[in-house]
Amino acid sequence: MTKSVHFLHRYGPPAQMNVHLKGRDLLTLQNYTADELKYLLWTASDLKQRIKHKGEYLPLMQGKSLAMIFEKRSTRTRLSAETGFALLGGHPSFLTTQDIHLGTNESLTDTARVLSSMTNAILARVYKHNDLDLMTKEATIPIINGLSDLYHPLQILADYLTLQEHYGGLNGLTVTWIGDGNNILHSIMMSAAKLGMHLRIATPKGFEPDLRITQITEQYSKEYGTKLLLTTDPLEAADGANVLVTDTWISMGQEEEKKERLKAFQGYQITMQTAKSAASNWTFLHCLPRKPEEVDDEVFYSPRSLVFQEAENRKWTTMVTKRR
Repeated sequence: MTKSVHFLHRYGPPAQMNVHLKGRDLLTLQNYTADELKYLLWTASDLKQRIKHKGEYLPLMQGKSLAMIFEKRSTRTRLSAETGFALLGGHPSFLTTQDIHLGTNESLTDTARVLSSMTNAILARVYKHNDLDLMTKEATIPIINGLSDLYHPLQILADYLTLQEHYGGLNGLTVTWIGDGNNILHSIMMSAAKLGMHLRIATPKGFEPDLRITQITEQYSKEYGTKLLLTTDPLEAADGANVLVTDTWISMGQEEEKKERLKAFQGYQITMQTAKSAASNWTFLHCLPRKPEEVDDEVFYSPRSLVFQEAENRKWTTMVTKRR
Protein backbone atom coordinates (compact mmCIF):
# COMPACT_ATOMS: atom_id res chain seq x y z
CA MET A 1 0.00 0.00 0.00
CA THR A 2 1.32 3.43 -0.88
CA LYS A 3 2.06 6.31 1.47
CA SER A 4 -0.90 8.25 0.11
CA VAL A 5 -3.28 5.46 1.03
CA HIS A 6 -1.80 5.25 4.55
CA PHE A 7 -2.23 9.01 4.85
CA LEU A 8 -5.81 8.88 3.66
CA HIS A 9 -6.87 6.20 6.10
CA ARG A 10 -4.86 7.48 9.02
CA TYR A 11 -6.14 11.02 8.85
CA GLY A 12 -9.63 10.52 7.42
CA PRO A 13 -11.29 12.28 4.50
CA PRO A 14 -9.76 15.41 3.00
CA ALA A 15 -10.62 18.42 5.13
CA GLN A 16 -12.21 21.67 4.00
CA MET A 17 -13.75 20.15 0.90
CA ASN A 18 -16.94 21.68 -0.41
CA VAL A 19 -18.68 18.63 -1.85
CA HIS A 20 -22.36 18.11 -2.63
CA LEU A 21 -22.79 14.69 -4.21
CA LYS A 22 -26.03 13.23 -2.87
CA GLY A 23 -28.56 12.58 -5.61
CA ARG A 24 -26.26 13.85 -8.38
CA ASP A 25 -26.10 12.34 -11.84
CA LEU A 26 -22.70 11.23 -13.16
CA LEU A 27 -22.70 11.71 -16.92
CA THR A 28 -19.36 13.49 -17.32
CA LEU A 29 -16.50 14.52 -15.05
CA GLN A 30 -16.87 18.01 -16.49
CA ASN A 31 -19.68 18.51 -13.97
CA TYR A 32 -17.46 17.69 -10.99
CA THR A 33 -15.09 20.07 -9.21
CA ALA A 34 -11.54 19.27 -8.20
CA ASP A 35 -12.64 18.77 -4.57
CA GLU A 36 -15.49 16.50 -5.62
CA LEU A 37 -13.16 14.34 -7.72
CA LYS A 38 -10.67 14.12 -4.85
CA TYR A 39 -13.43 13.13 -2.47
CA LEU A 40 -14.69 10.40 -4.79
CA LEU A 41 -11.16 9.00 -5.01
CA TRP A 42 -10.69 9.20 -1.24
CA THR A 43 -13.97 7.35 -0.67
CA ALA A 44 -13.05 4.63 -3.17
CA SER A 45 -9.70 4.18 -1.46
CA ASP A 46 -11.40 4.03 1.93
CA LEU A 47 -13.88 1.38 0.78
CA LYS A 48 -11.07 -0.70 -0.74
CA GLN A 49 -9.06 -0.51 2.48
CA ARG A 50 -11.96 -1.36 4.76
CA ILE A 51 -13.63 -4.08 2.69
CA LYS A 52 -10.69 -5.75 0.91
CA HIS A 53 -7.87 -5.33 3.41
CA LYS A 54 -9.73 -5.22 6.74
CA GLY A 55 -12.60 -7.54 5.82
CA GLU A 56 -15.31 -5.18 7.05
CA TYR A 57 -18.93 -5.59 6.01
CA LEU A 58 -20.47 -2.26 5.05
CA PRO A 59 -24.15 -2.68 4.07
CA LEU A 60 -24.46 0.95 3.00
CA MET A 61 -26.86 0.08 0.16
CA GLN A 62 -29.00 -2.43 2.04
CA GLY A 63 -32.57 -2.26 0.79
CA LYS A 64 -31.51 -0.33 -2.34
CA SER A 65 -31.67 -1.51 -5.93
CA LEU A 66 -29.74 -0.57 -9.05
CA ALA A 67 -31.06 -0.85 -12.61
CA MET A 68 -28.23 -1.66 -15.03
CA ILE A 69 -29.11 -0.91 -18.66
CA PHE A 70 -26.55 -2.38 -21.08
CA GLU A 71 -26.92 -1.68 -24.79
CA LYS A 72 -23.24 -2.67 -25.16
CA ARG A 73 -21.74 -5.85 -23.73
CA SER A 74 -19.06 -5.53 -21.06
CA THR A 75 -16.86 -7.48 -18.67
CA ARG A 76 -15.47 -4.88 -16.27
CA THR A 77 -18.43 -2.49 -16.16
CA ARG A 78 -20.92 -5.27 -15.49
CA LEU A 79 -18.83 -7.15 -12.93
CA SER A 80 -17.69 -4.03 -11.10
CA ALA A 81 -21.26 -2.75 -10.80
CA GLU A 82 -22.81 -6.08 -9.80
CA THR A 83 -20.16 -7.17 -7.32
CA GLY A 84 -19.62 -3.69 -5.92
CA PHE A 85 -23.30 -2.97 -5.31
CA ALA A 86 -23.80 -6.43 -3.80
CA LEU A 87 -20.83 -5.93 -1.46
CA LEU A 88 -22.61 -2.85 -0.13
CA GLY A 89 -25.77 -4.88 0.49
CA GLY A 90 -27.72 -3.68 -2.56
CA HIS A 91 -29.53 -5.56 -5.33
CA PRO A 92 -28.35 -4.98 -8.92
CA SER A 93 -30.68 -5.80 -11.82
CA PHE A 94 -28.95 -6.43 -15.16
CA LEU A 95 -31.06 -5.37 -18.15
CA THR A 96 -30.11 -5.70 -21.82
CA THR A 97 -32.13 -4.59 -24.84
CA GLN A 98 -33.34 -8.20 -25.03
CA ASP A 99 -34.69 -7.98 -21.47
CA ILE A 100 -36.56 -4.67 -21.69
CA HIS A 101 -38.35 -2.73 -24.42
CA LEU A 102 -35.79 0.09 -24.46
CA GLY A 103 -36.31 2.33 -27.47
CA THR A 104 -38.45 -0.21 -29.35
CA ASN A 105 -41.84 -0.99 -27.81
CA GLU A 106 -41.20 1.50 -24.98
CA SER A 107 -39.64 4.93 -25.18
CA LEU A 108 -36.64 6.06 -23.14
CA THR A 109 -38.92 8.54 -21.41
CA ASP A 110 -41.29 5.83 -20.22
CA THR A 111 -38.44 3.49 -19.28
CA ALA A 112 -36.77 6.17 -17.15
CA ARG A 113 -40.04 6.91 -15.35
CA VAL A 114 -40.83 3.25 -14.70
CA LEU A 115 -37.33 2.46 -13.40
CA SER A 116 -37.49 5.55 -11.18
CA SER A 117 -40.52 4.06 -9.43
CA MET A 118 -38.85 0.68 -8.80
CA THR A 119 -35.14 1.31 -8.28
CA ASN A 120 -32.85 3.81 -6.55
CA ALA A 121 -30.39 4.55 -9.38
CA ILE A 122 -29.78 3.72 -13.04
CA LEU A 123 -26.40 2.77 -14.49
CA ALA A 124 -26.66 2.93 -18.28
CA ARG A 125 -24.13 1.76 -20.87
CA VAL A 126 -25.37 3.18 -24.16
CA TYR A 127 -24.36 4.01 -27.71
CA LYS A 128 -25.59 7.61 -27.75
CA HIS A 129 -24.78 10.11 -25.01
CA ASN A 130 -27.97 11.98 -25.90
CA ASP A 131 -29.93 9.03 -24.52
CA LEU A 132 -28.36 9.64 -21.11
CA ASP A 133 -29.27 13.32 -21.31
CA LEU A 134 -32.88 12.35 -21.98
CA MET A 135 -32.89 9.89 -19.08
CA THR A 136 -31.71 12.56 -16.65
CA LYS A 137 -34.60 14.80 -17.68
CA GLU A 138 -37.21 12.09 -17.20
CA ALA A 139 -35.86 10.10 -14.24
CA THR A 140 -36.29 11.09 -10.60
CA ILE A 141 -33.29 9.03 -9.49
CA PRO A 142 -29.55 9.44 -10.26
CA ILE A 143 -28.26 8.38 -13.69
CA ILE A 144 -24.72 6.98 -13.92
CA ASN A 145 -22.91 6.85 -17.25
CA GLY A 146 -21.53 3.32 -17.66
CA LEU A 147 -20.20 4.34 -21.10
CA SER A 148 -21.44 6.43 -24.00
CA ASP A 149 -20.01 7.51 -27.32
CA LEU A 150 -18.82 10.75 -25.69
CA TYR A 151 -17.58 9.84 -22.18
CA HIS A 152 -16.58 6.97 -19.88
CA PRO A 153 -16.21 8.60 -16.44
CA LEU A 154 -16.22 5.37 -14.42
CA GLN A 155 -13.12 4.16 -16.24
CA ILE A 156 -11.20 7.36 -15.59
CA LEU A 157 -11.97 7.36 -11.88
CA ALA A 158 -10.46 3.86 -11.75
CA ASP A 159 -7.42 5.08 -13.69
CA TYR A 160 -6.88 7.94 -11.25
CA LEU A 161 -7.21 5.67 -8.21
CA THR A 162 -4.63 3.34 -9.75
CA LEU A 163 -2.19 6.19 -10.38
CA GLN A 164 -2.79 7.60 -6.91
CA GLU A 165 -1.97 4.24 -5.36
CA HIS A 166 1.16 3.82 -7.47
CA TYR A 167 2.65 7.32 -7.35
CA GLY A 168 1.32 8.49 -4.00
CA GLY A 169 -0.56 11.36 -5.63
CA LEU A 170 -1.70 12.82 -8.94
CA ASN A 171 -0.57 16.44 -8.86
CA GLY A 172 2.29 17.11 -11.28
CA LEU A 173 2.04 13.85 -13.23
CA THR A 174 2.29 13.99 -17.02
CA VAL A 175 -0.25 11.75 -18.74
CA THR A 176 0.28 10.89 -22.40
CA TRP A 177 -2.52 9.58 -24.58
CA ILE A 178 -1.55 7.78 -27.79
CA GLY A 179 -4.50 6.62 -29.87
CA ASP A 180 -8.03 7.53 -30.89
CA GLY A 181 -9.76 10.75 -29.81
CA ASN A 182 -12.52 8.77 -28.13
CA ASN A 183 -14.72 8.70 -25.02
CA ILE A 184 -11.89 7.59 -22.72
CA LEU A 185 -9.71 10.48 -23.81
CA HIS A 186 -12.63 12.90 -23.49
CA SER A 187 -13.11 11.91 -19.85
CA ILE A 188 -9.40 12.42 -19.14
CA MET A 189 -9.55 15.82 -20.82
CA MET A 190 -12.52 16.86 -18.67
CA SER A 191 -10.71 16.10 -15.42
CA ALA A 192 -6.90 15.82 -15.55
CA ALA A 193 -6.11 19.53 -15.12
CA LYS A 194 -8.46 19.77 -12.11
CA LEU A 195 -6.20 17.29 -10.34
CA GLY A 196 -2.99 19.03 -11.43
CA MET A 197 -1.99 16.64 -14.22
CA HIS A 198 -0.34 17.70 -17.47
CA LEU A 199 -1.74 16.16 -20.65
CA ARG A 200 0.00 15.24 -23.91
CA ILE A 201 -2.23 13.86 -26.68
CA ALA A 202 -1.23 12.14 -29.93
CA THR A 203 -3.96 11.18 -32.40
CA PRO A 204 -3.81 10.55 -36.15
CA LYS A 205 -5.11 13.28 -38.41
CA GLY A 206 -8.87 12.92 -38.68
CA PHE A 207 -9.15 11.11 -35.33
CA GLU A 208 -8.71 14.10 -33.02
CA PRO A 209 -10.83 14.56 -29.89
CA ASP A 210 -14.08 16.49 -30.09
CA LEU A 211 -13.42 20.18 -30.85
CA ARG A 212 -15.75 21.48 -28.13
CA ILE A 213 -14.11 19.24 -25.54
CA THR A 214 -10.67 20.37 -26.74
CA GLN A 215 -11.64 24.00 -26.25
CA ILE A 216 -12.86 23.30 -22.70
CA THR A 217 -9.63 21.41 -21.98
CA GLU A 218 -7.58 24.40 -23.13
CA GLN A 219 -9.54 26.58 -20.71
CA TYR A 220 -8.95 24.10 -17.88
CA SER A 221 -5.23 24.05 -18.62
CA LYS A 222 -5.04 27.82 -18.26
CA GLU A 223 -7.27 27.88 -15.18
CA TYR A 224 -5.35 25.18 -13.29
CA GLY A 225 -1.86 26.03 -14.57
CA THR A 226 -1.17 22.74 -16.32
CA LYS A 227 0.47 21.99 -19.67
CA LEU A 228 -1.41 20.69 -22.71
CA LEU A 229 0.00 19.34 -25.98
CA LEU A 230 -1.92 18.06 -29.00
CA THR A 231 0.10 16.42 -31.77
CA THR A 232 0.02 13.69 -34.39
CA ASP A 233 3.46 12.37 -33.32
CA PRO A 234 3.34 9.58 -30.68
CA LEU A 235 7.03 9.96 -29.82
CA GLU A 236 6.63 13.70 -29.24
CA ALA A 237 3.68 13.02 -26.95
CA ALA A 238 5.60 10.36 -25.00
CA ASP A 239 8.45 12.73 -24.17
CA GLY A 240 8.68 13.10 -20.38
CA ALA A 241 5.51 11.11 -19.71
CA ASN A 242 4.88 9.48 -16.34
CA VAL A 243 1.89 7.59 -17.73
CA LEU A 244 1.36 6.16 -21.21
CA VAL A 245 -2.29 5.44 -22.00
CA THR A 246 -4.08 3.96 -24.98
CA ASP A 247 -7.34 2.22 -25.79
CA THR A 248 -8.96 0.32 -28.62
CA TRP A 249 -8.69 1.84 -32.08
CA ILE A 250 -11.96 0.21 -33.13
CA SER A 251 -14.85 0.62 -30.70
CA MET A 252 -18.08 -1.36 -30.78
CA GLY A 253 -20.12 -0.02 -33.66
CA GLN A 254 -17.03 0.90 -35.72
CA GLU A 255 -16.26 -2.56 -37.10
CA GLU A 256 -16.93 -1.47 -40.68
CA GLU A 257 -14.15 1.12 -40.33
CA LYS A 258 -11.55 -1.47 -39.24
CA LYS A 259 -9.43 -1.47 -42.41
CA GLU A 260 -9.33 2.33 -42.60
CA ARG A 261 -8.55 2.71 -38.92
CA LEU A 262 -5.75 0.14 -38.85
CA LYS A 263 -4.09 2.02 -41.71
CA ALA A 264 -4.53 5.42 -40.02
CA PHE A 265 -3.08 4.18 -36.72
CA GLN A 266 0.13 2.69 -38.12
CA GLY A 267 2.99 3.82 -35.88
CA TYR A 268 0.72 4.29 -32.85
CA GLN A 269 1.43 0.97 -31.16
CA ILE A 270 2.97 1.55 -27.72
CA THR A 271 6.27 -0.30 -27.37
CA MET A 272 9.44 0.00 -25.31
CA GLN A 273 10.72 2.20 -28.13
CA THR A 274 7.83 4.59 -27.52
CA ALA A 275 8.76 4.75 -23.84
CA LYS A 276 12.44 5.58 -24.41
CA SER A 277 11.79 9.29 -24.05
CA ALA A 278 9.26 8.90 -21.21
CA ALA A 279 10.10 9.65 -17.59
CA SER A 280 12.19 7.05 -15.76
CA ASN A 281 9.19 6.06 -13.60
CA TRP A 282 6.74 5.63 -16.50
CA THR A 283 3.78 3.28 -16.26
CA PHE A 284 1.18 2.02 -18.71
CA LEU A 285 -2.63 2.00 -18.58
CA HIS A 286 -5.26 0.43 -20.86
CA CYS A 287 -8.97 0.10 -20.02
CA LEU A 288 -9.20 -3.34 -21.70
CA PRO A 289 -9.94 -5.39 -23.70
CA ARG A 290 -6.62 -4.90 -25.47
CA LYS A 291 -5.46 -5.88 -28.93
CA PRO A 292 -1.76 -6.44 -29.76
CA GLU A 293 -1.69 -3.72 -32.43
CA GLU A 294 -2.43 -1.11 -29.70
CA VAL A 295 0.37 -2.16 -27.33
CA ASP A 296 2.83 -5.01 -27.66
CA ASP A 297 3.23 -7.85 -25.15
CA GLU A 298 6.55 -6.54 -23.86
CA VAL A 299 4.88 -3.41 -22.48
CA PHE A 300 1.48 -4.89 -21.68
CA TYR A 301 2.82 -7.71 -19.49
CA SER A 302 5.75 -5.78 -18.06
CA PRO A 303 6.07 -4.54 -14.45
CA ARG A 304 5.39 -1.07 -15.87
CA SER A 305 1.86 -2.12 -16.78
CA LEU A 306 -0.84 -1.37 -14.19
CA VAL A 307 -3.71 -2.68 -16.30
CA PHE A 308 -4.96 -5.43 -13.96
CA GLN A 309 -4.81 -3.21 -10.87
CA GLU A 310 -6.62 -0.64 -13.00
CA ALA A 311 -9.29 -3.22 -13.89
CA GLU A 312 -9.86 -4.18 -10.24
CA ASN A 313 -10.20 -0.54 -9.27
CA ARG A 314 -13.23 -0.30 -11.52
CA LYS A 315 -15.10 -2.01 -8.68
CA TRP A 316 -14.01 0.35 -5.92
CA THR A 317 -14.64 3.52 -7.90
CA THR A 318 -17.97 2.28 -9.28
CA MET A 319 -19.09 1.55 -5.71
CA VAL A 320 -18.51 5.20 -4.87
CA THR A 321 -20.79 6.50 -7.62
CA LYS A 322 -23.73 4.46 -6.30
CA ARG A 323 -23.07 5.33 -2.67
CA ARG A 324 -23.48 9.08 -3.05
